[in-house]
Amino acid sequence: MEKIYVMKPYDVNLIADYIILRLDEDEGMSLSNVKLQKLLYYLQAWSLGIHKKRFLNCDFEAWVHGPVVREIYDRFKNTKSLYDLITKDDVENNNPTTTISNRDIEFINFILDNYARFSGVELEYMTHKETPWIDARKGFNSLESCNEKIQEALMQDYYGKRWKELTKKQ
Repeated sequence: MEKIYVMKPYDVNLIADYIILRLDEDEGMSLSNVKLQKLLYYLQAWSLGIHKKRFLNCDFEAWVHGPVVREIYDRFKNTKSLYDLITKDDVENNNPTTTISNRDIEFINFILDNYARFSGVELEYMTHKETPWIDARKGFNSLESCNEKIQEALMQDYYGKRWKELTKKQ
């Protein structure tokens, strides 16, 4: 069967399904709702920082528990809490690789190889120390509800600088 690629930015649900299926195949890799949200965030953030382009067709909001895509939250809100596990039974598209280019699959896997080993709570903690989320929450206390968008220009700048630092060391 020939692949029919879609152009970036990708539908966030398509990429969420790819991540769910990929981590479901990896023994010992659990995926909670909060972890999925953070993996999607890092995918978008590093794409902006490295490639200067959105990877996903969504915005991230600076919620109490870190960056969240409302569309993914809404997809699971009736069946999953933030800390519930998500498995292949929750997938909408069982074959997302037919529409994702091989190069983009490599990029997704690069992000997963670096972040999927962390728990959702660890990823949440990491995002709470990073400028894009912190700046979006200015004026809100730590437990106050907030749906401010995390600015892509700030993500691009922050992760672009981090990428330069990382690649300088090699």
